This record gives sequence, structure tokens and C-alpha cells, in this order.
Amino acid sequence: MSKLENLFEQDMKNIYITARKECGYTATRFLQLIGEKGGLAAAKQLISKPGGTDGFTTLWEHKRLDLSVEAHVLKPEYAELFTDEERRICRERLEQFGYKEK
Repeated sequence: MSKLENLFEQDMKNIYITARKECGYTATRFLQLIGEKGGLAAAKQLISKPGGTDGFTTLWEHKRLDLSVEAHVLKPEYAELFTDEERRICRERLEQFGYKEK
């Protein structure tokens, strides 16, 4: 695993920690998926799910799409980990829910 992939995986774990602390949202399955597949593979699986995930919806309800996998995929520092198509899916999903990239 590259240094960048390690950083991304830690960011994915931080989503879980922050969502639990600030939203009261315990995304147990999300954390299990990261443990099983690693952060990068987990993110790719989640963003490829048609219609998004329940976790995305929960974060939207809490007005915290900044904690979504999709928002993290679009961070410039992680651009090389994802295809243009994966980034497009994330951008469109976030825009659909009114989220603007920072």
C-alpha cells in the first residue's frame, strides 16, 4: 500500500470517528468494510453503488456531506487514486444533494 493510500485509509477511519462524535452516527458496517478491504477499495465499492449509500443519506440529513466518502474522493490530494469517472460520480452525487466542493 502506498503512502497516499495509507493517508486515504486514515481519512476514511476519521470519517467514522467524526460522524460518531458529531452526529451520533455509528457506521459499523463502513468501518468493517474498511477493515476487510482497505480504505481505497472500500471507497471504490461505495461510490460505485447506484443511488449512493444509506451512510451518504444519513450524513446529508445531518448536513455533513463534508464527511462523505464522495467528498473525500474529490480532495485534490487524492486525485491520483481515483479515475475521472469515479470522481465524476462523486461530484454529481454531491451536487445533486446541494453540496459544493470546498
